[in-house]
Amino acid sequence: MTTQLTAASPDLRRLTVAEYYAMADAGILTADGRVELLDGELVPMSPVGDWHYGTVNWLNNGLAPPGLQQRATVAVQGPVRLDDHTEPQPDIALLRFRADFYRFGKPAPADILLLIEVSDTSLAYDRGAKLAAYARAGIPEVWIVNLPDRHVEAYSEPAGGAYAAVRYFGPSARIAPRAFPDIALPVDRIIAA
Repeated sequence: MTTQLTAASPDLRRLTVAEYYAMADAGILTADGRVELLDGELVPMSPVGDWHYGTVNWLNNGLAPPGLQQRATVAVQGPVRLDDHTEPQPDIALLRFRADFYRFGKPAPADILLLIEVSDTSLAYDRGAKLAAYARAGIPEVWIVNLPDRHVEAYSEPAGGAYAAVRYFGPSARIAPRAFPDIALPVDRIIAA
């Protein structure tokens, strides 16, 4: 959970993305200490359990080519730079296709078509601080795969730091990215335990 920065807390200083990477280069942050940068704060990431891991793998295969060949890039648990203080690592990012596959720069908000968070122990964080950061950045669509409640929450229409529309898809439904309505995935396969 992130701390709310206010004018009454002058001793708190937000990190920049450049400082975040400098900490990694200096060995302060390591691959074993999983964290992401959200609104200038280092947020510990939960260990990845089997159900979460398998769900991410299934989504990657479900969205991967041939359906999206040279139409989009599917990125798995990679960083997306939302602003100078925020670089989260969503489970899946569906990105505008670039021939360099983002070798020369991380995706920015304009590159992002859909972000997917697979949530089990991180549900409150994903629905709260992380979803708000995505809305502030103008990410057009976010799915939260809610494993405990066995459904997918689809957020769209970002405005004023929140999403104006949310739709829920249960096990008998199919869900498709708004950018690619021809790629419909069965929810029961996404949330299979």
